[in-house]
Amino acid sequence: MTQPPRSRWLRNFHPAPSARTRLVCLPHAGGSASYYFPMSAALSPEFNVYGVQYPGRQDRHSEPFVESVDDLADQIYAEVAALPEVPTAFFGHSMGAVLAFEVARRFESLAGRRPVVVFASGSRAPSHYGDEREYKSDNDLIGVMRDLGGTDPRIFNDPDLLSTFLPAFRNDYRALQAYHRGTEVVISAPIVVMTATDDPKTSEDGARAWLAHTTGGGEVRTFTGGHFYLEKQPQKVIDVVTQTLRDVG
Repeated sequence: MTQPPRSRWLRNFHPAPSARTRLVCLPHAGGSASYYFPMSAALSPEFNVYGVQYPGRQDRHSEPFVESVDDLADQIYAEVAALPEVPTAFFGHSMGAVLAFEVARRFESLAGRRPVVVFASGSRAPSHYGDEREYKSDNDLIGVMRDLGGTDPRIFNDPDLLSTFLPAFRNDYRALQAYHRGTEVVISAPIVVMTATDDPKTSEDGARAWLAHTTGGGEVRTFTGGHFYLEKQPQKVIDVVTQTLRDVG
């Protein structure tokens, strides 16, 4: 039997076709699907994990970036909706949290399918976006990357490496600057907010405001650390995701 073509958008690092629940993971600004390889390994085979690969990075480096959150969400939705229909959850970190929310909205409004849960990690709520100044210079953007952490410090000292990372971050950062949703924009799926005590981009109020964007309830889970807290305590993150998916499943 002919195998279906490999999706440019979705990476199923540890296939678990018999799993009851699918988890679709969306990366942060400048990030790629491989960021979720460890999470996929930890959750398989109980859950079937897919990482989303945005255009313009890694094996899609020759493709043009998608310049808006809405356009990116539309294309991701089309890819995920084409998969066999099983209970589906979304996990997004930073920019990925916004995209997880937007793709979930499309699942509900276009496909009539309610995701079992949306994990919104390392991000303020959609209603708390749209108030940042424009960063015009590369030095400004590099400063943001340093503040957030999560980038190998050696990259900042290697112009060739930096030139491969910076364009994607610049594109994604601009997309987020143009994004905003009022509190009237909601989903019915529950939202589990995952935030950190020392995240420079997300206050406690900004994180808790996610709960205004769902009619399905949810909770806020607070971790110690900065923006990339999940790299420092991966097992705690896996425990929250695992228990939540078991409970909603």
